[in-house]
Amino acid sequence: MRPIALLFPLLYPLFYPCPAVWCAAAGLEVVRPIIAQSDGGVSSPPGFEHVAGETLFFSCRISGYAKTPEEKVHVAYSVEAFDPKGLPLTEIYKNELVNDVAPQDKEWMPKIATEIQIPPLVGAGTYKVLIKIEDLVANTKAELSVPFEVRSKAVQPSDTLVARNFQFFRGEEDTQPIEKAVYRGGGALWAKFDIIGFKYGDKNRIDVSYVTSVLGPSGKVLWTQPEPAVEQSESFYPKRYVVASMGITLLAKTTPGEYKIAVTITDAVGKQTYETKQTFTVE
Repeated sequence: MRPIALLFPLLYPLFYPCPAVWCAAAGLEVVRPIIAQSDGGVSSPPGFEHVAGETLFFSCRISGYAKTPEEKVHVAYSVEAFDPKGLPLTEIYKNELVNDVAPQDKEWMPKIATEIQIPPLVGAGTYKVLIKIEDLVANTKAELSVPFEVRSKAVQPSDTLVARNFQFFRGEEDTQPIEKAVYRGGGALWAKFDIIGFKYGDKNRIDVSYVTSVLGPSGKVLWTQPEPAVEQSESFYPKRYVVASMGITLLAKTTPGEYKIAVTITDAVGKQTYETKQTFTVE
C-alpha cells in the first residue's frame, strides 16, 4: 500500500490561486442601466417617449469583474446609440476604468456614465443604447442593449425629392396651421413645408435650395423670392429632412381671388428638381 504522505506533493499545488487573477467573480455583466432626462435623474419608465433633439443621460454598473493580486480593476468599455435601422446617432464613446478596490469594498461596482444626443430631425421608433465592456484582467467580454422610444414629427419618406406637410399660417411663430388658406389684403401669409428625398454626399453632405413665388389668378408671377434659401451642411447622422418656410405681406389692395404659392426645390448632390403649387384665397 502506498504511503499517504507521498500524495501530498501531488495535491498541494491545487490549492494555489491563479497568479494572473487574484479574485474573479462569476460572469462579467452590465447591470443597472439608467436612461434619464437629467444628470443623476431617475430612469425613464418603460414606454416613455423621448423627443428628437433631446439629450439623454445614460449610466450603468459593471459586475463580475476580476481583480489583480494588487487589488486593481481594469475595464475597457464603449457606449453607442443606434436608430431603428441600425445607424449610429453619434460617434462611439470609448473609455477605460482603472481602480484600486479595497477588500472591504467587495460590493463596489464600476460606473459608466455619459450623455447621448438625439439628433433633432430623427424619425420616431425604438432606438437602443449598446454597451460593450471588456475585463482586461480576466480577458472576458460582455454587452447589453438598452431600448428607448423616440417620438418626432411625422414626415413620410420618399426615394426622390419632394415637399411634404405644406401648410399655411398667419404668423411666423404660429405652430398650428390655419384650416382654410384664406387671407385678406394687408395681412401676413406664411407657408411652411418639409423637404425630403434628397441625396447625400461624403460625410452625409446635403445641398438643398428652394425658391418660392406668388402667382396671380391668371398664373402671372407677382413676386419671386430674391435669393434661393439654401441648406448646405455635413453631419455625423444623416439629416432626414429640411424644414422650409416663406412669408410675405399681402398688399392692402390685393384683388380678391385664388392665388398660388409656387415652390421650386433643387437637390444639387442628387441632381434632382421638384416643383409644387399650393392654392390660397384672398377675400
